[in-house]
Amino acid sequence: MEDRRLHALVLPPGPRLLQALEAALDGTGPAICPLPPGTPAPALRATLDALAPHAVETPDGTTPHHPGPGAPPPTPVHPDTAVLIATSGSTGTPKFVELPTRALHASANATHHRIGATTTDRWLCCLPTSHIAGVQVLVRALLNGTTPHIHPRFDPARIAATDATLISLVPTQLRRLLDTGTDLTRYRAILLGGAAAPQDLLEKARADGATVHTTYGMSETCGGCAYDGLPLDGVTLGLTPDGRVRIAGPVLFTGYRLNPTLTTQARDGHWYLTQDLGTLDNGRLRIRGRIDDIINTGGEKVVAGDVATRLTRHPRVADAVVIGRPDPEWGERVTAVIVPDGPTPTLDDLRAWVRETMPAHAAPRELDVRTAIPLLPSGKPDRAALRRPAP
Repeated sequence: MEDRRLHALVLPPGPRLLQALEAALDGTGPAICPLPPGTPAPALRATLDALAPHAVETPDGTTPHHPGPGAPPPTPVHPDTAVLIATSGSTGTPKFVELPTRALHASANATHHRIGATTTDRWLCCLPTSHIAGVQVLVRALLNGTTPHIHPRFDPARIAATDATLISLVPTQLRRLLDTGTDLTRYRAILLGGAAAPQDLLEKARADGATVHTTYGMSETCGGCAYDGLPLDGVTLGLTPDGRVRIAGPVLFTGYRLNPTLTTQARDGHWYLTQDLGTLDNGRLRIRGRIDDIINTGGEKVVAGDVATRLTRHPRVADAVVIGRPDPEWGERVTAVIVPDGPTPTLDDLRAWVRETMPAHAAPRELDVRTAIPLLPSGKPDRAALRRPAP
């Protein structure tokens, strides 16, 4: 088989992008890497130079890519590669996850099997199509033989007026739909991922009759590979001795583009080693937090995700993220960034709440109250912004 050409797509969500995706999946067109439209020119140039595509597609047409000084020339992808997803992970360094058609199809088929989708179901895409969650909604629709609703912007009013029956959301979107009184019973399944969902949000949505499945996954697994803590068909979950989550199965990526060293570090035989810490209880996965979110305070290690989970169970906390901020005495201080639900709890309230179930060193030493948690386009908390005090 000959190597494939690669096109970078700087296109808004819509029919043209869907058509390019379909051609990439069936092999009649080049492999694609969707990039967010509206990216500032210098950042886009740096991304394209790292990606090394043959051409760039924009609403104005398709033009050859001319690399800048020192950048690699346009480089083919492996014949099996259909889609590349640009992700910086937690490091900020651009990397491109290579996904073959077989993995994308395996993920989509396993999702449909888990949620009981039928050929009469219609997907609604309101997530960025430069991220795996948005791309995978489109892949599922193509496999299901239905035309998806594609919304370039998240609009609760438009979502309430569609005839879609399946939707994928991040927690902030679900909360906005609940706040605007959207009837969520119209959706046979709501996939909720991108970030940990606060318990009160899940309880409210389910009390309103919504069928919500929490999902865990990443670009390297073609999106969600475990729903409600349980692996999809064909997926195996495991833990390393130090509690790091590892994943095997047909949904895995093949590597990082032009970076064999990083690929070798992430793959251990047939396992993909994630950056997440977790536990397995009778096969059900619970994510504790990321390896790089361990807070070292006064010589004690605190898993930020564990503390955040505890805080979201406080009756006056709607959402919470826990981060470490530099501290001259403790090295790092445990900082609780919260969105209150009703009267704002005090720092002493939250410290006492955490200490009921966790060691004293896990209790936050700083409280940062926000009206909303700042998010990345993927729906994950913007931890870099959160490590800076609120203005």
